[in-house]
Amino acid sequence: MRSAQQILADANVIAVVGASRDPWKPSHSVPLQMLRHGWRIIPVNPFVDEVFGVKTVPTLADIGEPVDLVDIFRPAHDAVDVVRQAVAIKAPAVWLQSGIVSAEARRIAEEAGIDYVEDRCLAVERATGGLTKLR
Repeated sequence: MRSAQQILADANVIAVVGASRDPWKPSHSVPLQMLRHGWRIIPVNPFVDEVFGVKTVPTLADIGEPVDLVDIFRPAHDAVDVVRQAVAIKAPAVWLQSGIVSAEARRIAEEAGIDYVEDRCLAVERATGGLTKLR
């Protein structure tokens, strides 16, 4: 299994489940930081048309292209189903944001052989590792 830093270093396209239009929520500010540092962000939210100027898709199945990482901003009980969806689209890694922990989601990811990170923040890991995709 890759480390959190390695997952981010390897990723180019990140699907963000639960991305929010509310600039005060981490589910807006964290993916926006990743976008500003060069990652391609695909916001997944069935209730809005766009987040930070990027068109949303209602579900992971609607993306229609490979993603390198599924970042989850949903409560732990919802994360289980999102991890199942990530497995279904053959995402190589899932990441549950700070404060989100699920033994069942971890089990599903491990059984599928995909990398799993929980209770960690993408933006903090990016900053700590000095990672950027900007050229």
